[in-house]
Amino acid sequence: MTGSDASLEFSINRVAAMVRRYWYLLRSSWPRILDLIYWPAVQMLMWGFLQLYVSQNSSFFAQAGGVFIGAVLLWDILFRGQLGFSISFLEEMYARNLGNLMMSPLRPVEFVAALMIMSLVRLLIGMIPVSLLAIAFFGFNLWSFGFALAAFFANLILTSWAIGIFVAGLLLRNGLGAESMAWTIMFLFLPLTCVYYPVEVLPHWLQYFAWALPPTYVFEGMRALLIDHVFRADLMLQAFAFNGLLFALAAFAFLKLLSSARVQGSLLQGGE
Repeated sequence: MTGSDASLEFSINRVAAMVRRYWYLLRSSWPRILDLIYWPAVQMLMWGFLQLYVSQNSSFFAQAGGVFIGAVLLWDILFRGQLGFSISFLEEMYARNLGNLMMSPLRPVEFVAALMIMSLVRLLIGMIPVSLLAIAFFGFNLWSFGFALAAFFANLILTSWAIGIFVAGLLLRNGLGAESMAWTIMFLFLPLTCVYYPVEVLPHWLQYFAWALPPTYVFEGMRALLIDHVFRADLMLQAFAFNGLLFALAAFAFLKLLSSARVQGSLLQGGE
């Protein structure tokens, strides 16, 4: 057998070597391991709670027209706001430009401000057409919320930016090994923020965690507006208070992770 023929043979050793490579990458990156676990858990929890609530309230659909469409649109503000922030940040990592940015006169707060603006731009480009399609196909007018929509939007975008800032810090410290967190971290909050069902559906002990998340107040406020035709200003104020705390914690974590990235030299690596 010639050398060229031998190179075409199937090699268990080469396969095992590649498996070991991927295993080492997975084992060394806790975000990848978390990604494997929480996707099935989030899906199970969200649809399980929704099924429980609908089965307990047979008149729900007749009473709450538009609740699900409104929830989907508001959830998209939360999710797309964070994703737009993270994508802009990831573009710098893909271009291996973070080291250059951090050595330039650009300050971290200026960098974050630019990312927030781009998040808003990306969000508006996506949401405006979708909201118009909701009117055309389902007769649901999100813009009819008026001042309530402004309060909902402000709280959701603040939460999305806080999460985006924290994810940016994780990416700085862990490199692209934490990339999956940018795409999926928001879904960790999907069951607990009660997007499609009220807080009382959750077990009593879990409700404390739900009320600690600002989006929970927004979705409860949306249901109060659509079902009871009441704008809950108290819920919005509480959401703003929790958003302030969340934003401060995210900024603190970002600065600490940035400092650690500088010490470890990961700003110039940016790989796995």
